Amino acid sequence: MYLVINCFGLLVFLLIGFIFSKNKKQINWRSIGIMLFINLVLAWFFTSFEAGRIAVQAAANGFNWLLEVSYKGIVFALPNWVTPAFGGTAQSMNFVTSALLPVLLIVPLFDILTYVGILPWIIKWIGRAMSFVTGQPRFESFFAIEMMFLGNTEVLAISGRQLRQMRAERNVTLAMMSMSCVTASILGAYTQMVPGQFVLTAVPINVINALIVTNLLNPIKVTAEEDTIASVESIDSGKPKKEPFFSFLGDSILGAGRLILIITANVIAFVALAALADKILGLIWHPLSLESILGCIMFPFAWLLGFPVHEAWTLSQDMGLKLVTNEFVVMGRVAGHVINGYSSHLRAVLTVFLTSFANFGTTGMIIGAFKGLVDKQKNDLIAKNVGYMLLSGILVSLLSAGLVGLFVW
Repeated sequence: MYLVINCFGLLVFLLIGFIFSKNKKQINWRSIGIMLFINLVLAWFFTSFEAGRIAVQAAANGFNWLLEVSYKGIVFALPNWVTPAFGGTAQSMNFVTSALLPVLLIVPLFDILTYVGILPWIIKWIGRAMSFVTGQPRFESFFAIEMMFLGNTEVLAISGRQLRQMRAERNVTLAMMSMSCVTASILGAYTQMVPGQFVLTAVPINVINALIVTNLLNPIKVTAEEDTIASVESIDSGKPKKEPFFSFLGDSILGAGRLILIITANVIAFVALAALADKILGLIWHPLSLESILGCIMFPFAWLLGFPVHEAWTLSQDMGLKLVTNEFVVMGRVAGHVINGYSSHLRAVLTVFLTSFANFGTTGMIIGAFKGLVDKQKNDLIAKNVGYMLLSGILVSLLSAGLVGLFVW
């Protein structure tokens, strides 16, 4: 019975995406069907075979190595901001040091790869392969792969040149997709609190679901002329001309620093405003809070993931808390004997739902990132679509949890 409800829930989640679509006539149903089939296969493969989990872990380790290197510069300049954790093998999960300051290495590195022509070549061919399979534009397809491990601020920062070249509507698509990111550097922290098998399973499935959900909510026809990859060359007297390398690198580093300040300001403001809303609601009635309200709203969706009422209520409360705070808060609350005491289905579904950055604070990060990367017109359009960004992140998490839940009982 609950398996049937789970299957029905997946259809409901897709229907919600259709109902809120900005342009129903442009939805590419063939592409969505192909991507759903791919995700079903991936969910089965990653939950049933060790080889799939090893592949995802290897990729995560590669990106994690890159982020660990970035800490060398952070520790040198700000030694009191970073402390050993997790047995001395990694650094503390301070928000600024783990999510923002690595941008100072990652952005210049990827800009250098762009300058010498390597990154555009990679985007061209991987994007072309993904585009062939999914039916989506090349850059959006490659962006989905990048965001699988880099994190939303990092992946947006290294895409700045492309964002400024693209139509504003395509920027909205990338903002929606960014709600479903994770960062390689914190995957290890996740796996110490919740079942690592399902954390690693969620990562690639979120990528495909982000493409599915944005195809539903914000379908855009991209012409062959538009489906191009940005380069660092400018036109001078009719001939392509590159900026001198160190001038280019200096601009990249300064741009990354400015971006960090903008993101930090937006995150502080968004989180503080959510806390203020909680305080005001508490004055009306002490048990009332944003997470309790969202927990009630999420209850029917939790039930549609295939649970009896009491388990659906438990799941919905964790969902509401995650949306208002973040995944770390919920993972810390259920870590250890709590989540181990859950049924296999609840353990898998909750872990997959939590494995993304979809929450109110993330909207502040994304708006801050775009504010530092694109012009006011494009940034204003992103800000007008905060509701769609949240809806996109929630639908991706629900779809991923539902797909994995089909194979774990």
